[in-house]
Amino acid sequence: MWLIIVISALCAIIYYKIVRSLNYWSDRGVVHRKGWHVYQNLKQFMFQKVSIFDAILSLYQEFSNERYFGSYQLFRPLLVINDLDLIKRITVKDFDYFIDHSSILSEDMEPLMGKSLFNLRGQRWRDMRATLSPSFTSSKMKMMFTLISTCAEEFTNYFEKQKQNFFDVEMKDISCRFAIDAIASVAFGFKCNSLEDKCNEFYMLGKETTTFSGIRFVIFTLYTSFPRLAKFLKLPFIPTSATTFFRRIVKDTLNKREKEGLIRPDMIHLLVEARKGVIVKEDSYVPDAGFAATTESKLYHSEKKLKMELSDEDITAQAFIFILGGFETSSTLMSFVAYELAMNEDVQKKLQDEIEETLHECNGKLTYEAVHKMMYMDMVVSETLRKWPTGIGLDRSCVKDYLIEPVNDREKPLLIEKGSILQIPVVGIHRDPKYFPDPDLFDPERFNDVNKHNIKHFSYMPFGAGPRNCIASRFALMINKTIIFHLLSKFDIVKTKKTPYPLKLAANSFNLGPAEGFWLGLKKRDGV
Repeated sequence: MWLIIVISALCAIIYYKIVRSLNYWSDRGVVHRKGWHVYQNLKQFMFQKVSIFDAILSLYQEFSNERYFGSYQLFRPLLVINDLDLIKRITVKDFDYFIDHSSILSEDMEPLMGKSLFNLRGQRWRDMRATLSPSFTSSKMKMMFTLISTCAEEFTNYFEKQKQNFFDVEMKDISCRFAIDAIASVAFGFKCNSLEDKCNEFYMLGKETTTFSGIRFVIFTLYTSFPRLAKFLKLPFIPTSATTFFRRIVKDTLNKREKEGLIRPDMIHLLVEARKGVIVKEDSYVPDAGFAATTESKLYHSEKKLKMELSDEDITAQAFIFILGGFETSSTLMSFVAYELAMNEDVQKKLQDEIEETLHECNGKLTYEAVHKMMYMDMVVSETLRKWPTGIGLDRSCVKDYLIEPVNDREKPLLIEKGSILQIPVVGIHRDPKYFPDPDLFDPERFNDVNKHNIKHFSYMPFGAGPRNCIASRFALMINKTIIFHLLSKFDIVKTKKTPYPLKLAANSFNLGPAEGFWLGLKKRDGV
């Protein structure tokens, strides 16, 4: 009898909380999806019927005429911001109200992730961003370019030295292997060859860490929607084997370099220099990193000696975030570029012509300056990031009450309370025809010298917006342009019978990509 009473009481409490949460936006006079649609979304999401990319895009299209609208992260209220002027206010002008991400991980839950720049909050984030910013400038990327180019050459040579002239490849798989080799070299000072040694420890642990499907899809969902429950259950967000491995690599690297006085132009070296307070000024001339590259706020980029002390654990955490951030996003961008080039042969031919011209101008040896002078390369990468942004949505947490004033008769003054979560639907804005006509068409000419100046501010945000944008945008662009350059100099990327068309995104993973894989062909170029 008592058991029935307790269960009934719990069900009543849960029902009350759900109904109360689903009335959140109607109580505030905010246009929103009704409760039934929320349940439909929840059903589709939990049973993996629709990808997150498509879900955000569909929701944006439904409310594209609104400045903002109410939604839910499961049953947690979420305010979605569509209006570009309002996005500017939230991410730039009134940034102090929205300085934090809606971080799901703290140091006591996941020490390495909690210490990473992405998850830090408030003043600690400000201090760490100011400390790390000098390590991500164009001149620092130039220092690391040789390491990246070497990895790209080895990747291309692996296929070039094979006897056959055609390779049927799953592009995401080989892109992941290149990305992990490049990041291992640049972020950890670690040498591996994941095409030759397919099951090396660095690759296997990096892959496991960045794959959010199956049981890890469930764990990730619990962390994002029920963080207290996930913490109570002590669910491992990052495999312990991975954090132990990467801690050991960084520790061994730091010890070896200190004892032997070794200097290598990689991220570990730059972080150690930052710890010492060494400030290296920019070169007098460094080429523009590209249209998509973010700029660093002057507020957080200073040549004064900084207060923050970087521990070995801090260095490991920032290097580790390269695995989570760089490994997945770089390989995904590379895969989408390859797919679009295969589907648009005229674009690929034009890019290969530019590659051949660049090789001639730099006497067959690619340089940092040369790759960043390639205008059509930048147009192709920029358009890929427009159509397939790896950061499909931006999130912000309100750190103090903020008022949005109405601008039309349909709106009321809206108080965004401290602790509220906001989302900026990047994929929806990038696919909005009022900003990018015929948005489903892959058209690099949107970013030519004439057209790119007509793109509205804050309608293109592949690496975020405002002071909390992606600190590593230059690195991401450099690594992708370099591998595309070397691969297309030797191969054509072509469609095969297994190439997915139309492309349907996987619904059973937080990782962006087609359900059936990026199957493409690499065909050796004649006379090259």
